[in-house]
Order: sequence, then structure tokens, then C-alpha cells
Amino acid sequence: MLFGICMHDNFGFKFLLASRAIRSVAIVYMTLAIPLYLSLLKFSAIKIGLIFLAIMLFNAFIVLLLGFIGDLYSYKKSLLIAELLPMLAGIIIGLSSSHLLIILAMVIGSIGGAAGGMRGAFSPGTTALIANNWHEEGERVSKLGQLAAIAPLFSIVGGLLVSAHALLQASVGGIEAFKILYLGSGAMMLASFVLILLVKEAKVEKKKKISLKPESYRYLSRIVVSNALQGAGIGVAIPLLPLWLEMMYHANTFSIGLLFSASYLMTALGSYASSRISSHFNLLNISSRTRVLGGALLVVMAFMPSMALAALLYAARALVSGFGSPTRSTVNVRGIDKEDYGTASSIQGLASRLAQTSSGLSGYMLEYSMPLPLFAGGILQLFGGIAYGKLLRYKDIGGASV
Repeated sequence: MLFGICMHDNFGFKFLLASRAIRSVAIVYMTLAIPLYLSLLKFSAIKIGLIFLAIMLFNAFIVLLLGFIGDLYSYKKSLLIAELLPMLAGIIIGLSSSHLLIILAMVIGSIGGAAGGMRGAFSPGTTALIANNWHEEGERVSKLGQLAAIAPLFSIVGGLLVSAHALLQASVGGIEAFKILYLGSGAMMLASFVLILLVKEAKVEKKKKISLKPESYRYLSRIVVSNALQGAGIGVAIPLLPLWLEMMYHANTFSIGLLFSASYLMTALGSYASSRISSHFNLLNISSRTRVLGGALLVVMAFMPSMALAALLYAARALVSGFGSPTRSTVNVRGIDKEDYGTASSIQGLASRLAQTSSGLSGYMLEYSMPLPLFAGGILQLFGGIAYGKLLRYKDIGGASV
């Protein structure tokens, strides 16, 4: 079975993998297409940035809510709710011609943000479900690595759907081509929902109160600081990246889709390598240094004179990101009490998503200076990686090195 999945799969991990694969195709297409579709509808870069600001604010609320639902009831229920919202968004965008309805669907579906290769893998509750079902850290790294490898492999298809828009528009027009592909993405989210119904879940240790335990809070507060810096960098640089490529290099949807598809292949390779070898090294060092290197690559990419060179740097960044993702997911829960898995992972995501409201500035930066969004975002991500390594170097519990 794929990546050596155990034949005695008591929790239905293969169904979770299949769900994340299908979800990745849909979410990546819907996310990449947002700035391009809005631009075709004659929205300015500044207005598109403000729409992303609204998307990220609503997304932050959903992430926190689903974390509480997971701890209080079931992580599986969190996953199911997380599939319904983008499913409805895809259908509404595909059927509606009203600009207001389209924007509301994008916001409520929470499909904006960074369209990285991991985007389809980790909806709210995923990391908590893995941590709750598998208790040994090496096994967690393996499961998370498999998720983080399968998602970008299928994200390639999501990127190719963006490229397919360029072919489809020749027969139906640009706007109708986007709408047809959004409808198809909504159908894929329905299939992902059905697959999650087949996933099993170990008994969740129900929270006795909403607040976190002191040891969880101390560990979590350190992650939040780093995630805020990282999230601010991603928000400035990544959500409007398809639009940046269109404006900077006059790229069309075909070449933009190919660029992202290539980057997702590199993310998959990085994640697969991580699942095989990273458990033999210091997980914190890998987590921190991959963030630093990813930020540095964005800074250099900002000044590339051609799209080909920018694509090479973005592919390298994707490889680095893929390698670091499974280790970060493991490090992020190692100091958290079992009762707090869902809430803590959601607060980590909340810090990142609130910080990603910096995407509201991205449109203004594009109007002022083309390299500025990637340069500023890369610097913030670089410092976020440094902070991650410094702040998590020691646990409060006994001062043990991690």
C-alpha cells in the first residue's frame, strides 16, 4: 500500500489519505483561481487584497470554532464541517453571476489564503486526529509525512486545472471556464466528505473545561509567536502570488498553473523524504531551518528578471517547505496535553491565519512596487523561522531540550 501503510489499518487511514488527495485537487484550484477570477471580473489588486483580508478573518474564526468542536465532541466532526463550507462555496461560485454572492462564497468557504502543496492536507482537526489516534512520535511523523506527501502530489492536478482554464476558455469564454471548474471542485469536496465518514477515531479525551492546561498554554504561547511572524510573511507574499505572476511577467493561466504544479511535485518529494529520514535527526532544527531557508528564497525570488528563474526558486522553496512540514506538525503537539490537541492546534492555526490578514496589504504593495510583497513576506518568514528555533529550544517542563 502507498508509502507502506499498515495492512491492519484500524482507523481507516487509507480513507483519510484518499480524502486529502481529492481535497487537495479542489482546494488548490479554488484558491489559485480566486485572484485570477476576480481580476477577470475587473477587481483591482487593492480590492482583491481586501477580499483576502475578509477571507482570512472568517477563516480564523472557523479554525478556532472547529478546534473547540474537536476537543468537546469529535475531531472527525471538525473534519466533516471543514469539507462542507468549501463544497458550498464551489457550487455557489460555479452557478452565480452576482459579484456579491461570489465574494460571500469565497469568504464563507474560507478557500483563500496560501495555495501551498499542504493546503489540502491539513483542515482543522487533522493534526489532532493523527495525534489522538497514534501516540508514538515516530508513527505520528510517518502518518503526517504520508499526508504531507499525498496532498501535494494531487495538488499538481489542482494546478493543472488552472492551466486547463486556458484551454477551456477558447470554447466557453474565460468567466464560464472558471465557473465550470469551480463546480467540479465543489463536487470533489462532496466526495472528500463521504470518504471522511469512513474514517474511524479513537476515543477523544473530552475537555473538562474550555481553557487550556497550564503546560499546554506555556508551550503553545511560544508557537503562537513564531506562527504569527510566519503567517504575516505568507499573507503578504503568497495569496496574491498568481496575480503577481500575471502582473510581473504577463503570465497566462496556463503557465501559472504549470508553475504551481511543478512546485507541488517538489513539495511531495520533500514530504516523502521527510517521512523517511527526518525522525533520525533533530526535529526542531529541521522545522526552524526550513522556515528560514523558505523565507530567504522568497526574498531572492522577488527580484528575478524572468518567470523561469522565479519558477526555479519557487520550486526550491516548495521542496524545503515539504521537508519541514511533517516535523513541524509533530513538534507543535509534543508539549501539548492530550485533552488540548484540538484547541491547541486550532489556536496555532488561528495565530497564523490572523497574521495572514496581512494579505490586505499585498494589493497596496503590488500597486507601489512589484518586488515588495515577496521581499517583505520573505523577511517576515525568515524571522519567524529563527523565532521558532529559539522559542522552542527548551520546554518549561524540566527544561528538557527538544
